[in-house]
Amino acid sequence: MPETTAPVWLITGCSTGLGRALATAVLERGLRAVVTARDPGRVADLVAAHPGRAVSVALDVTDQQQITAAVAEAHRGFGRIDVLVNNAGYGYLAAVEEGEDTEIRALFEANVFGLMALTRAVLPGMRARRSGHVVSVSSLGGLAAFGATGYYHATKFAVEGFSESLAAEVGPLGIGVTIVEPAAFRTNWAGPSMRESAIRIDDYADTAGARRTSTLATYGKQPGDPARAAAAVIDAVTSAEPPLRLLLGRAAYDIATARLDTLRTTFDDWRDVTLSADFPKEAK
Repeated sequence: MPETTAPVWLITGCSTGLGRALATAVLERGLRAVVTARDPGRVADLVAAHPGRAVSVALDVTDQQQITAAVAEAHRGFGRIDVLVNNAGYGYLAAVEEGEDTEIRALFEANVFGLMALTRAVLPGMRARRSGHVVSVSSLGGLAAFGATGYYHATKFAVEGFSESLAAEVGPLGIGVTIVEPAAFRTNWAGPSMRESAIRIDDYADTAGARRTSTLATYGKQPGDPARAAAAVIDAVTSAEPPLRLLLGRAAYDIATARLDTLRTTFDDWRDVTLSADFPKEAK
């Protein structure tokens, strides 16, 4: 595929983890990429290895000016954005009661509001061309929730709902949407990227406290391979019928399907009560 016609991917959070693996895989497949990071120096090697097909752009998704500049730079350099990958984000460990307001708001700014703002900035170009694809990296934690990560789950559940609505709106315009839902992958999520509440309440030691410890202990030992995940994302997006949801990792499949079973059982067990909430049908 000639470089001038190769699809253009704009990927956020490319310094490490899935974002870096995805940028690497996109470029190795001969595609073009706008490789973004808060510090562009951390992705300079990727750009240098693929002259003419990669540009690096400084992007903090919580900064509207940088969002506007990044999208403009992508259009200036490549003329369009074919695939947006909303990957930037991080985790936060705290029982709900231990949550710190400043940290919670910062988490939502990065994981939700920044994602929404960048998506809005990219959509006009895709809509004008009647083509494109928006990929938002959610999490298995966007489908099922556990102790100690309630605020993180809240951000990912928000991404899920936002993305479903987006898909309904832009599908008829030729734009696809895929929600990526990884389980535990060998990235910095459970290590250097993770934030923790400074508050610890003894009553939660056996629940949220224990999960704080177990989550951090997985760092460097997670079963998911970022390179394989990146390949899976590209294969899904470039398939004839890209999925709305893409689970990544055996644990994601097992836990998500068990969640479906639990929901079905609960809904069925309470069916009569559920149906009783409607106005009675008029007698004939």
